[in-house]
Amino acid sequence: MFDFAGKTLFLTGANGGISRAVAQTFFDLGANCVLTDLDAAGVEAFARTLDPSGARVLATRQDAADPQDADRALALVKERFGVLDFLVTSAGLYRARQVAEMDDAYWRQGIAVNLDGVFYTCRRAIPLFAEGAAIVNLASMAGHRGSFAHADYSAAKGAVLSFSRSLAIELAPRVRVNAVSPGLIDTPMVRGLMDAKGAALLEQTPMKRLGTVEEIARVVAFLCSDWASFVTGETVHVNGGLYIAS
Repeated sequence: MFDFAGKTLFLTGANGGISRAVAQTFFDLGANCVLTDLDAAGVEAFARTLDPSGARVLATRQDAADPQDADRALALVKERFGVLDFLVTSAGLYRARQVAEMDDAYWRQGIAVNLDGVFYTCRRAIPLFAEGAAIVNLASMAGHRGSFAHADYSAAKGAVLSFSRSLAIELAPRVRVNAVSPGLIDTPMVRGLMDAKGAALLEQTPMKRLGTVEEIARVVAFLCSDWASFVTGETVHVNGGLYIAS
């Protein structure tokens, strides 16, 4: 088991299904947690369930598409914990609309949250990183294979993968950077999709089930741990075999 005692995690989109599991996993491993989300009340309530004392968990509002919010939220890391050991970007916006029906504002919003927000947070975190720190950017299977009626989302996630590889080159050897691409995970975000296409999708999945949020969180924790000390610039697929790529 990994020991993250005395280490600090900064997690965006922290009130989502996968993100909550990431926060719980890192907290259980001993880490301090700075949790941000657009839903301030929701993330603050979640933080209290993790750590009612507030000694190790701090929650605040962050609009991923707003660079000033990234400045403000990361300033709290320095003020409260001094340095940053783990950054996990998980804020996202997932909606359904075909390209022919998208207007420019719709496209721009999807890119702003799912791609620009990753840049804003990673860029502003760089001066805070401790030696041996790690970034894990949450991407998606959609970033590799595309997704019907989710072109803005899949385009942004594909760019996050490329951005992560470039950042890994730039920040080495002090900071490692990797990505995780979840497949169909049992969260509210995919339940509508499963209602419509679930039987067919599970038939195409060798593991014949949805993944769990804990299975994603454990991979994220591994990539942040010393056990992955020679892993950087990589993407780990966690999709039960639905999309197999090397």
